[in-house]
Formats: sequence, C-alpha cells, structure tokens
Amino acid sequence: MKKQIIAIHGGEVFASYEEYLEYLKNYPVDLDRLIKKTGWKDNLRNDLKNEWEILSPQMPNFRNAKYQEWKIWFEKLFPFLSDRVVLIGSSLGGIFLVKYLSENKFPVKILATFLVAAPFDSGNRRDVDYTLGDFELSQSLEKFQEQSEEIFLYHSEDDQVVPVIDAEKYAKALPKAKKVIFHDRGHFNQECFPEIVEEVKRFN
Repeated sequence: MKKQIIAIHGGEVFASYEEYLEYLKNYPVDLDRLIKKTGWKDNLRNDLKNEWEILSPQMPNFRNAKYQEWKIWFEKLFPFLSDRVVLIGSSLGGIFLVKYLSENKFPVKILATFLVAAPFDSGNRRDVDYTLGDFELSQSLEKFQEQSEEIFLYHSEDDQVVPVIDAEKYAKALPKAKKVIFHDRGHFNQECFPEIVEEVKRFN
C-alpha cells in the first residue's frame, strides 16, 4: 500500500451570518476564477511521481467554515488510512489540523505535519481584524507536537491574508518545528511547492 498524504485546504470564517452574506455580495467573480486552475496541492501527485496516495477531502462549507463540521468530515477518512501518513494544512486547514490534534488522538502514526500559512488564534488576538470562530486554539499544543514525528512551518513575509507573526507564534509554541520563512510567496497561490515535495521524498 502506498504511503498517504492528507491535504486540507483553507476556508473563510465569519463572526456573523450577516458578515458572510456581505462577503458573498462583494466577492469578485470573473472568468479566470470560473476556469479551474491547478495549484500546488493539486500537483502533489505528479510532483511525487504517483508514489503517494493523496487524499484531498473537500471540507464542508469552506466559504463559511465551522470547526465541528470539518471535524466530522475529517474523521470519515479514518477507516481508509494506512499506518503512516503525512498531513498538510493550508491556511485555515493548518489551524484545523493543529486544533484537532491538540484535542484528539489520531488513529495512525503521523510522519510529518506541514502547516502552510496557518493562522494562529488563541482567543487573545489584537494584531488582526478577523475572527477564526470555533477554530480558536483552546489548549496547549503539546499533544499536537507529540503526535507528529516532524513539524514544518511555512510562511511568507508578504502574505496579505495571514500575517507572518502567526508563524512566529507557532514556532514559540512548537519548539521542535522547523520554520521556513519566504520573502515573496504571498499566500502560496502557486502551481508547485518544491520544498514540501523534497521533504516528503525523504519518507519514501
């Protein structure tokens, strides 16, 4: 059986339903957005030469995400997991993995967890003007750190969605994590992610 990667995408969180409706009204839609484009998560299978099985669940209501809904959907993957997996969480998907693994025991061994532009929210934020709702981290990250053999933090200084200070907060809370800060990757809307590919290849 091939080793597995579980890749969790990002999403949006709103403090109220009214804010969500306003977001929908103002969300820019054009032809380019309607044509499916591939990003680095879509290209992982080819970049890893089909040596890994990539599980990319479409999480529920990602435009107005709720942690409990994502948790239920995430756990539906468990019957299909092999003994050793790699977890990748992008943006909201990153804090989802951190929260889940800090509160729950994962059913199989985790070779590595990659957090890409993940927001950090412990309920005392004063440096951003958005909320992460029930994705808030409510307890120590020790259990999360214990369950992953390796942890990688990727962030970019020019990220306009999630500030780079969040990577520093994760680094402080996760002393064994490897932190990689880029200067010009934005929110990592790119076709390939060679740094992750090279790290994953070490587990072949």
